[in-house]
Amino acid sequence: MVWCAAVSAAAWAWLLLGRSFFWRTDVRLPPGREPRAWPAVTVVVPARDEAAVLPSSLPTLLAQDYPGPLRVVLVDDGSTDGTGALARELGARRGGPPLTVSSPGDPPPGWTGKLWAVRHGMALARADGPRYLLLTDADIAHDPGSLRALVAAAERGGYDLVSLMARLRVTSRWERLVVPAFVYFFAQLYPFRRVSRRGGRTAAAAGGCVLLRTAAAERAGVPEAIRYAVIDDVSLARAVKSSGGRIWLGLADRVHSVRPYPRLADLWLMVARSAYCQLRYHPLLLAGAVVALVWAYLVPPAALVLGWAAGGAPGVVSAVLGGFGWLVMTVTYVPVLRYYRQPLLLAPTLPFTALLYTAMTVDSAVRHHRGRGTAWKGRTYPRPGRLSGPRPEEG
Repeated sequence: MVWCAAVSAAAWAWLLLGRSFFWRTDVRLPPGREPRAWPAVTVVVPARDEAAVLPSSLPTLLAQDYPGPLRVVLVDDGSTDGTGALARELGARRGGPPLTVSSPGDPPPGWTGKLWAVRHGMALARADGPRYLLLTDADIAHDPGSLRALVAAAERGGYDLVSLMARLRVTSRWERLVVPAFVYFFAQLYPFRRVSRRGGRTAAAAGGCVLLRTAAAERAGVPEAIRYAVIDDVSLARAVKSSGGRIWLGLADRVHSVRPYPRLADLWLMVARSAYCQLRYHPLLLAGAVVALVWAYLVPPAALVLGWAAGGAPGVVSAVLGGFGWLVMTVTYVPVLRYYRQPLLLAPTLPFTALLYTAMTVDSAVRHHRGRGTAWKGRTYPRPGRLSGPRPEEG
């Protein structure tokens, strides 16, 4: 017990100081001077069965306070709920920049539905020759100055890709418990400061809001180069960075998700549908992830409680080491809770939330090995090596 607690405490000491301060939430779009001439931007919105959230998101794109040429392209990816018709109605009612609603048909073998839709939108955008493409999801709402700030940051910093992790909805009890931890774990895996470091290997983006320089997309060969990617945002960032592009990732102040996750089952599906893909569909990586999560998040509270109960010198040492690890994870979780304006009393519950994420990750692997692959909105994608095209999800 002492040995387990010592390893866990050492891991948390390293995470606190040696992981580029992943737990800080001050990586935001820096303010600065705006460009003299605003470049053209085309917004590409892939949408599949998004009629429920589109009235809260699409009008925010049409109301952008952007001084340069702007066009919005919504790609209806085989929706069955009237997404395309609703988008046209919202565009006619709202006005604003030109809105094009188009559908590419079903994706061919080797493509995920979203990236096939993005490819179609990018092809339509080329007619205007925009300097930038804003790739944003249909459930993301943008404050009026969002695009202006994104373009100014890209122009000022010379970035080829600027991505903001949208502020996710946190209203229900389960959202309060699970959503801030999602951002915490993501930043732990992809520290934002390392993402923007020149020459660094860490590359990531948040797919809900990605401003991409058109020339960089062509140089990286996207989306064709990542056509099979289920976790397309990270794959896009890697492709751009590996082709010599500069990328930046941070937390959003003006970009919000409007998709609700009121039940644990909704959040469970959000994680389980792609967690095993993140582990490259490899059982050994799955086992390593489970061991790492248990050792980092469950050992400290267990060592504290069991060590305190056992007493004696070994028990005291275990309790102290376990308490140190639990204290560090609690303190480093506080900034994310503040960012989401949540009660700080939730910070000590991180081990329980980590247990939930561990179960979601294992369930993701179980779903895959049962032949369900990565399922989303009626499509199921097998691992890339076996990708022959999406098929309707059974059941």
